[in-house]
Amino acid sequence: MKRTSFDTWPCSIARTADILGDAWSLLVLREVFYGESRFDGFIGSLGIARNTLTDRLRRLESEGLLRRQAYQSDPVRHEYLLTDKGRDFFGVLAAINAWGDRWLAGDEGAPVVLHHTPCDHDTEARVVCSRCGEPLRHQDLAARTGPGYPARLLDDPAVRERFAPGRSLGDLRANQA
Repeated sequence: MKRTSFDTWPCSIARTADILGDAWSLLVLREVFYGESRFDGFIGSLGIARNTLTDRLRRLESEGLLRRQAYQSDPVRHEYLLTDKGRDFFGVLAAINAWGDRWLAGDEGAPVVLHHTPCDHDTEARVVCSRCGEPLRHQDLAARTGPGYPARLLDDPAVRERFAPGRSLGDLRANQA
């Protein structure tokens, strides 16, 4: 069975999700951020199969991004609302949107524009340093093991090389292509 492609949808998040993995989960979250919360609404806006939507909603709920709440009792019907964890995912979708606008939008321009209402300007997501506000670029960053890194792996020579003090991400062989 051929996988549905989103590469021609008028949405940079959809186009980017087509490249990045499980597009349906990203698109369900996109719809929640746009204000959709009900099963039939997701069906209408996405054209997603009911069984696929059920699976994605269960997964997003079990992962703590959405919570299910009854809005009708006879018959029981539920809506899906963002949790704090789900709301925190917005920055990821905004970054995907910005990347898609830059690399996938085409000559006609961005299909969806984000507007920052407090300052009344159109905007795009940027990933910046939380300390100085400068844009984060891989060649300007170094990675080090954190407190959650498994201690049993710290003696591995490849791990020591990867996280050697003073080594920037730009030095990694995978980033030289």
